[in-house]
Amino acid sequence: MKTGLKFSSMQVLAIGFAIFILIGSVLLSLPIASRDGHSIPFLNSLFTSTSATCVTGLVVYDTYSQFTLFGQIIILLLIQTGGLGFMLVAMMFSLLLGRRIGLRERAVLMDSVSALNLGGVVRLAKKVLVITLCMELVGAAVLSIRFIPQFGTAHGIWYALFHAVSAFCNAGFDLMGRLEPFGSLTHFAGDALVNITVMVLIIVGGLGFFVWDDVTENKLRFSKYHLHTKLMIMATGVLIIGGAVLFYFFEKNHTMADMGVGERIIASLFASITPRTAGFSTIPVNEMSSGGTLLTMVFMLIGAGPGSTGGGMKVTTVIILALAVITRARNREDMTIYKRRLDKSFLYKAATSTSGYLLFALVGALIISAQGLSVTDTLFEALSGIGTVGLTTGVTTELSSLSRIVIMMLMFAGRVGSLSVATAMMTRRARSKPAVRYVSERIILG
Repeated sequence: MKTGLKFSSMQVLAIGFAIFILIGSVLLSLPIASRDGHSIPFLNSLFTSTSATCVTGLVVYDTYSQFTLFGQIIILLLIQTGGLGFMLVAMMFSLLLGRRIGLRERAVLMDSVSALNLGGVVRLAKKVLVITLCMELVGAAVLSIRFIPQFGTAHGIWYALFHAVSAFCNAGFDLMGRLEPFGSLTHFAGDALVNITVMVLIIVGGLGFFVWDDVTENKLRFSKYHLHTKLMIMATGVLIIGGAVLFYFFEKNHTMADMGVGERIIASLFASITPRTAGFSTIPVNEMSSGGTLLTMVFMLIGAGPGSTGGGMKVTTVIILALAVITRARNREDMTIYKRRLDKSFLYKAATSTSGYLLFALVGALIISAQGLSVTDTLFEALSGIGTVGLTTGVTTELSSLSRIVIMMLMFAGRVGSLSVATAMMTRRARSKPAVRYVSERIILG
């Protein structure tokens, strides 16, 4: 598990994800992975492996129709590794082998789980593994109540486990191609048990490892939570409820026109939760209203929480930007919330992260648009990739080779982080003190 001193933590994370993607693409290209017994093109296997490892869900093949049990298992292992982060998986094997976790590995692990401090990071990692196992098994047990009667015992248990892991890791891969290729969970739009189980798994997985630790330590004592946990819980609730209300009114006469009030409420909640990196759908995405499509793209860009099983720009980044706007509007100096002041360095990091995501998405969309797709389809696909969401208007299978490469790069940047990718590409480390510090000068901002 030694990483070598010549690599920074961000470089180790980026390289680790890349290695897992390549291994997965080779395995998925084997004849044994496909139902027809023939190897699929390497670019397509690379795309599938990237999507699984980056917990996205964009696919060029229907997972059930194309891949055998062997291929499905490979995809599930890639999803689990990508959702937890390869450093957590590597640490788990090291602990099983009785190896000591060194300081260097702890530093990389801290970046992998987005911990605030180096101390206790191994304890946090162990707790993450336990919580993940428990949540996925409980989720699988609940889903099996519905899947076993419909698909039989063996298939029902496998489908339940696959969808529980995929939901908890915010991946969006499904095996419901057995009912309808590329149909996702549309056949369960009115099923409360399936919807609620998947939604809970998505939410918990997207809150972040640090939040899990804080909540398990302080239980329901909200006042005892760290500021990060308070912000994540508050913002997640606002996004879910606010998004559900908007989706209800946007889609009640469109994709939800044939549903009753109860089904619309469940479908609206699901549509509000899944765009923030999960990628499942219970309503046809390509038939959504203009308002619903735009709201979905906004949510895809926001993403999940830092150090979670999901990707995207991150909820806390949006919170910082919103606080900065409110602070400026009130003509105040400090950003404050919950009687705490946030250092301005957070605003700088949030602004650069947002700029990076928007730049990646827009450049990617421009390249894809050369294929002749509509602006909506192009931007939707690019945001779905950079947000590691997996929702699509149905154009993924129509993408050219160049467009697929672009989407793969967006998925990678979205999972590892746009700033992390940029940092990993830098071969030189920043000096402790700059050689020259230039004279400052003011410019005019709006």
